[in-house]
Amino acid sequence: GPPRIADKVIHRQSVRVGRTIKLLCPVEGDPPPLTMWMKDGRTIHSGWTRFRILQQGLKIKEVESEDAGTYICKATNGFGSTNVNYTLIVIDDASSGKDSQVPEGSNGEHEDHSGKQWARPRFTQPAKMRRRVIARPVGSSIRLKCVASGNPRPDITWLKDNKPLTPQEIGENKKKKWTLNLKNLKPEDSGKYTCRVFNKVGEINATYKVEVIQRTRSKPILTGTHPVNTTVDYGGTTSFQCKVRSDVKPVIQWLKRVEYGTESKYNSTIDVGGQKFVVLPTGEVWSRPDGSYLNKLMITRAKEEDAGMYICLGANTMGYSFRSAFLTVLPDPKPPSAPVPPSSASSLPWPVIIGIPAGAVFIFGTILLWLCQSKKKPCSSPAAAPAHRPQPRDRICVSQVPDKDCISSINYEEYVAQQQHLLSQGPALAPAMASKMYPKIYTDIHTHTHSHVEGKVHQHQHIQYQC
Repeated sequence: GPPRIADKVIHRQSVRVGRTIKLLCPVEGDPPPLTMWMKDGRTIHSGWTRFRILQQGLKIKEVESEDAGTYICKATNGFGSTNVNYTLIVIDDASSGKDSQVPEGSNGEHEDHSGKQWARPRFTQPAKMRRRVIARPVGSSIRLKCVASGNPRPDITWLKDNKPLTPQEIGENKKKKWTLNLKNLKPEDSGKYTCRVFNKVGEINATYKVEVIQRTRSKPILTGTHPVNTTVDYGGTTSFQCKVRSDVKPVIQWLKRVEYGTESKYNSTIDVGGQKFVVLPTGEVWSRPDGSYLNKLMITRAKEEDAGMYICLGANTMGYSFRSAFLTVLPDPKPPSAPVPPSSASSLPWPVIIGIPAGAVFIFGTILLWLCQSKKKPCSSPAAAPAHRPQPRDRICVSQVPDKDCISSINYEEYVAQQQHLLSQGPALAPAMASKMYPKIYTDIHTHTHSHVEGKVHQHQHIQYQC
C-alpha cells in the first residue's frame, strides 16, 4: 500500500547557528518508498554542500540563518505518497553576552533610543539565495540577491574576487540595493561575488560563483563515462545516471529499448538509431557546480523484464546526444515452481493412477469369468440346447436338468422321447432362444436295424448332438 508515517513527528524544530541538526522522515511502506527532501519548494540535491540526505532523514551541518524555513520529506512508492512537514527555526544569539558588539554610547544597553532590541543582520529571503553556483551564456543577464534585515538597519557592499565593485558596476538604483544586476555578461564577468551586510551589532556575508559560458551553438555533450552497464539482483534497486554539458539547460530523457514485435504493449514508442524505444518517467534535472547537468534513473524491485538497453538522451535547441548502457537482472534465487500441464500424468493423484488400471483389470476379469461361466452353464431354461464340449458316447448332455450337466445313464425310451420333442420344436423355439443358444447346432442321427437268428428284430438309433 501507500507509504505511511510510522512514528510521531515534531513538526516545529529549532537549532542554533553553527550547530548540526537532523530532520527525521519516519515513513514505511510496501514496497519500501523512495524519499526526497524539499526546502521552501526547492528540491535538495547533492549540490547543497552542507545538506546530506540519509536513509533516516536530512542532516544539516553548520546551520546558517538562511537555513530557516519549511522542509518537506516526500515519500513515494507505486501505490501513492505521503509528506512529512517541518518548520525549522534558526536561533542566532551571537550578539548576546558580548559588550564589544554593543555600539558605543549605549551604556551597555541592548536597545536603541526607541527602546527596540538590537539585532544583528540576517537574510530574509534565504530560499532565493540557495543557488550559489550560476552558469550563464555570454550576453545573458543575472541577478544576485542578498536581502537582509536588522536593527539598526544594515548596509550592504558588494565585492568581486574580494575587491569592492564600483558604483557604476553596482548601479544607481538604491531601491534595489539588496540585488546586484549583471547585464550583457562577458567572459571576464566570471568570478566570485560576495555581499557583505553589516550594522553596528554584527556582519553577515554570502558568496556567489558566476561562470560565463562562451556560446558554442552546439548540441549537448554527455560527459564522463555514465551511464555504465549495471547488474542488479532480482528484486533489488539500482540506478543509472547521466551528466550533460550544455550552454543552456537541456532536456534529459531516459529511454528503454523495446524488443521487436512488442511495440503494441506500450502507449507510444520513438525511433532512435533505427531501433524502437519507450520513454520512461524522468526526475528532476540538477545543475552542478561545474556547469553540467545531472539526472538519475531509479530502478526498484528489479524484474526480468527490466533487463535490457537503456539510453540517456540529452537535447537542446541545437540537437541531441545519447549514450546507451545495459542492465542485467540476475535470476530469482527462488523461482516459483512451474505449473504442470493438465495433460501430464503427474498431475493426477497416485490413487487415481493406481485405480484406473486396477479397475480395468477388474472389469476385464469379470467379463472373462462371465464368459467362462457361460461356456460351462449355457442353458438357463428347459428349452435351451446344451452348450459344452463333446462328451464321450456313454455321457449324454441333458439340458432339462438345471443342476447337472450330464447324466451317465438314462432310459433309452425316455431319452428318445426327449430328443424327438426337442427336434420337433427346435425350429419354432429357435427365434426366442437365440439369445441363449450358440449360432450353430450340429445333429447326427443314425438308425441301425439288426436281425437275430431267433427271429427278433432290434433297431438302434445313435444320436450325436454337439453345440
